[in-house]
Amino acid sequence: MINKTTINEVFETARLEEVIGEFVHLKKAGSNFKGLSPFVDEKTPSFMVSPVKQIWKDFSTGKGGNVISFLMEHEHYSYPEAIRYLAKKYNIEIEETEQTDEQKEQASARESMYLVSEYAKDYFHDILLNNAKGKAIGLSYFKERGFTNETIKKFSLGYALDEWTAFTNEALKNKYNIEFLEKTGLTIVKDTKQFDRFKGRVLFPIQSMSGRVLGFGGRILKTDKKAAKYLNSPESEIYHKSKILYGIYHAKQAIAKEDNCYLVEGYTDVISFNQNGIENTVASSGTALTADQIRLVSRLTNNITVLFDGDAAGIRASIRGIDLILEQGLNVKVVAFPDGEDPDSFAKSVSNEELKSYLNDNSQDFIQFKVSLLLKDAKNDPVKKAGLIREIVQSIAKIPNAIQREVYVQECASIMQISEKVLFGELAQVRNKNERGSDDKNYQKKLEVVKQSEVSKTIKINQLNILERHIIEILLLYGNKETEFTDFIEEENEKGEFIHVKHKFTNVVSKEIYLHLQDDEIEFTNDTFKVIYYEIVHQLNQDENISLDKFINHENPNISMAVSDLLMNDERYLLSDWESKNIYVKTKEKTIPKLVMDAVFNLRRVLIEQNIAEITKQIADSKNRKEDLELVKNYTSLKKLIYDKLARVV
Repeated sequence: MINKTTINEVFETARLEEVIGEFVHLKKAGSNFKGLSPFVDEKTPSFMVSPVKQIWKDFSTGKGGNVISFLMEHEHYSYPEAIRYLAKKYNIEIEETEQTDEQKEQASARESMYLVSEYAKDYFHDILLNNAKGKAIGLSYFKERGFTNETIKKFSLGYALDEWTAFTNEALKNKYNIEFLEKTGLTIVKDTKQFDRFKGRVLFPIQSMSGRVLGFGGRILKTDKKAAKYLNSPESEIYHKSKILYGIYHAKQAIAKEDNCYLVEGYTDVISFNQNGIENTVASSGTALTADQIRLVSRLTNNITVLFDGDAAGIRASIRGIDLILEQGLNVKVVAFPDGEDPDSFAKSVSNEELKSYLNDNSQDFIQFKVSLLLKDAKNDPVKKAGLIREIVQSIAKIPNAIQREVYVQECASIMQISEKVLFGELAQVRNKNERGSDDKNYQKKLEVVKQSEVSKTIKINQLNILERHIIEILLLYGNKETEFTDFIEEENEKGEFIHVKHKFTNVVSKEIYLHLQDDEIEFTNDTFKVIYYEIVHQLNQDENISLDKFINHENPNISMAVSDLLMNDERYLLSDWESKNIYVKTKEKTIPKLVMDAVFNLRRVLIEQNIAEITKQIADSKNRKEDLELVKNYTSLKKLIYDKLARVV
């Protein structure tokens, strides 16, 4: 187990905005940062990061917390794994006690699969560099491809010996479970036999955005018509090839910095570009581009440049992915290489500067590229040219932004020498057809939703939970502040009449709330809020101050998430940037006394109403009906008094 000293050092050192910035493209918003949610598909930012508080909040999903909880939510790390990731990032030495065999056995299946994959990466890399056959076959292949030792190490390239059970035997010898070797696809199990999936192949580890090994791509080196040239790990609980891009771990920082992502097809394309200084490069690994892969890029940038091989067939096969990128609302540019060249071969034939210049000089807008490509087929045939125009309009129709659609229509009209009016008419038809198709698909679902809503019961709002949450929020935000409160005390005047006299006094917010809750012996009903409140009281008794850091970095993730959620609640309005529209939102800090007294009195009111309802419900069968009626009367009078006080709170 990792000791407390290391954990504390990690929390003190880690910068939330730096860590999240590796996964989400963040933009400054006042003293905070905002970005698109990394958990759902969205077009406008709902994700907020507070560097001052060191907490984050995703208003789309309701998730939030500290730096650890982000890694646990986004990367599915366990708590110890998140600590290890941050310790490695910030060069913090981890002090820990040795895990027992029992603790190792308790690791989840998912974590075990990650451990097995990490071991496999190190094993294959070691074979490549230190085994005689690995060096003679695997390493020589990579050297022939022009990869340097530094590049081979950076991408953890490896080699699997051309033997049926070399890897499996070594993994079992090191106490790795055959169940997880099979689940990750590293070992194939048939009846009583078990053998290596990747035997005789050079290997490319496929990593998540945070660097976790998800699977492998293997290329065979010998000529074998029965064996596939490339072989990937099978789909598993940790590896979904449609949701990951090869090279994203090494490219993420460069993508965010350059505000552009180069998209290629193969592993070696990525590696060659990276070695030539173009680090913002990823690959779809030979699979058709998917919406999930595009959304992965959109967390880092809105700009994608698609790089095509020189052969016309390859270009036509790949160009379909452009429409999908447009549909996701990203900006697309295209670069085609000379005939017979692909990104890998071209990068090897030129210098770093020449490669960068070529990419800049030959980068085209997708409309220009598509027109120039398809016009070669159309030539002077009017029918083919009309078909080409329709195909381009269909691409433009997928762009969600209306202004961008109009600009592209104007550009297309200019290139194709056709009136904008005709193109806009065609665009309207295409979009109407797409919308009708979408409506038809969702028609039955919409009917079901309406039907369900008609028979659904009204959901009761838990007022008590809302008020308890509000009191905890006030304690966390303003508990340490001293402020002037106003109370109305009943006094007798000269005429013998009882009147309410305004009385002002100064107190610390936390102490004022504590006194009110103690007077009424109020207990929190929400378990999380109850724990937070007792810890606040404990801190006040110990230090006479509330420490937010202790809650934000709490070892209980439920506490950390709840506190972060409360602290970030007021940041929601920053997402809309109201001040740029000359709309200024009044902050709660200016009305703290009213907030406190409103919260306390409303909590009392709801508790009294619950008591009245409970007693009234039981009166008919009660043996002490008279006493119960008297109690209801007293509670009702008290409730009226509270309403009076609520109206007077200033």
